[in-house]
Amino acid sequence: MNAATGLSLAGVAAALAILWANLRPWWKGGRDPKALLPYGSGWLLGSLATVCAGGALGWGAAGIAGLLSKGGDTAVGSLVGTGAAALASRRMGALSPEGGIVVALVFFIVALVFKVSDKKDKRRIAGGIVTGAVLGFMPGVASQLGFLPDTANLVGAWGASLGNKDAA
Repeated sequence: MNAATGLSLAGVAAALAILWANLRPWWKGGRDPKALLPYGSGWLLGSLATVCAGGALGWGAAGIAGLLSKGGDTAVGSLVGTGAAALASRRMGALSPEGGIVVALVFFIVALVFKVSDKKDKRRIAGGIVTGAVLGFMPGVASQLGFLPDTANLVGAWGASLGNKDAA
């Protein structure tokens, strides 16, 4: 397994199973975009957590990836008798202090949404966080999602410029 996150192929497969379990009912149903909001908000938080190196969100994302990978490796090893298939990991980019504020606001908003959601939506949010955290460490996915920390940094810089407007 990768020493930084403990990412393995079995963990990624488990994350993809969670993704499928959330997208399949939506696809078979009415395909209302609003139905994806709980899962999508959790996925956004989980993905952004992977760039929070040194913080609690980054620690949690790495822990989720490691736990899911270890559990997946154990399940696959017990089922078919093979060993772990380690994968490389990568972060999407780096956050500026202003971008960190934006990620903290995303965390706060998702936490509030989680608090007022029903049981089914709470599971969807949690599934999105797990999926985003695991898949966000994959090099191919991280390179495609490089715009997320950049966007957080830009939004944070915009907010800081509004706060500093007309300052002497």
